[in-house]
Amino acid sequence: MELKKELIEKLKSADSLLFFTGAGISAESGIATFRGKDGLWNKLKPEELANFNAFMKNPDMVWEWYQYRRKIVEESVPNKGHLAIAELQNYYKVYVSTQNVDNLHARAGSKNIEELHGSIVRNFCINCKTFYEHQDFLFENKVPRCPKCGGLIRPDVVWFGENLRGQAFPNSEKLAKQCDICFVVGTTGIVYPAAYIPLTAKEYGAYLVEINIEPTEMTYNVNYSLFGKSGEILPKILNLVKEIKN
Repeated sequence: MELKKELIEKLKSADSLLFFTGAGISAESGIATFRGKDGLWNKLKPEELANFNAFMKNPDMVWEWYQYRRKIVEESVPNKGHLAIAELQNYYKVYVSTQNVDNLHARAGSKNIEELHGSIVRNFCINCKTFYEHQDFLFENKVPRCPKCGGLIRPDVVWFGENLRGQAFPNSEKLAKQCDICFVVGTTGIVYPAAYIPLTAKEYGAYLVEINIEPTEMTYNVNYSLFGKSGEILPKILNLVKEIKN
């Protein structure tokens, strides 16, 4: 696959890269997507599991489902796409704004990560808001209680109907306004407000590149689309950068 000359020129002059990533990049590590043909949504009804009301109604069931998801994540490893993004840190200021909650970017070695939808390896108390690592409750099959106040412990992930928490979104917006190239990797671009990130990058002058298996809603907004597996395309971009920089 030959890369567009315009992208090559942008890579030569770029100082900072922003990777906006979604479930597609993790699917290549064996983590099922929600929206794909092999998605978890085809096996379980998300409205019964991934919302606060469901958690309060049946916390043990929701906790057990997330323990199952954590097991899948822990048995997965970062793929060549994750690793290529991390290695690009040797050549640029690299930032990751991810909709994924699987921690694979961090395990691959990426340093500057904004987790828009939280992280499955963290939990917090719904009462006192104390945060806990997953390892604190590794073998709990029933929803654990907060050691400090006795409140229910829930995963630190954004559920349906919830607003984005913390500074991940405003930080990502700031990065979008400052990056030279924004890569949109493995996401359909239909989940808002997260999907505003690449659109903001383009509005502020970034070169917008889509890497996905097939066309998406984002395709019509980008400067350049690369269709295929991110685990194959991103290493090719990395190799090109090595040629440019060495």
